[in-house]
Amino acid sequence: MTSTGTDADKAAIASLTQRVTAAWAYHDGDAFADLFTEDGTMILAGQFAKGREAIRVFLKDAYAGEYRGTQVTGKPVDLRFLSPDAAILLTSGGVLYPGESEVAGRNAIRATWTAVKEAGEWKLAAYQNTPRDKAGAAQG
Repeated sequence: MTSTGTDADKAAIASLTQRVTAAWAYHDGDAFADLFTEDGTMILAGQFAKGREAIRVFLKDAYAGEYRGTQVTGKPVDLRFLSPDAAILLTSGGVLYPGESEVAGRNAIRATWTAVKEAGEWKLAAYQNTPRDKAGAAQG
């Protein structure tokens, strides 16, 4: 059974993408991790982090290494409420490496964000992304 959220809830959930983009722009692992619940999970290609602190540590290391100088982009493509305090947001986006103005096909992703309302604030209980394109498929 699905529920409908208020316009304010819809806007707050959709703004999670903007908050992630901003945290990433500053390579701020603290701001990024603070968007998650205490026991939230994050799954990226080849990575799994459970708990806000594990997410924080992963990002601080990643910003110094493989994601150094990168930006991310993402836009909501679907939002549905499971209850008044739980929703699933689907987005499309990806990682922009230095010098890129558009996401290269190999870096394009689709993501699932599970958001829950805690003490009146929407947080991420789980985030998972997957490559947009199949390996070996036409990129673009």
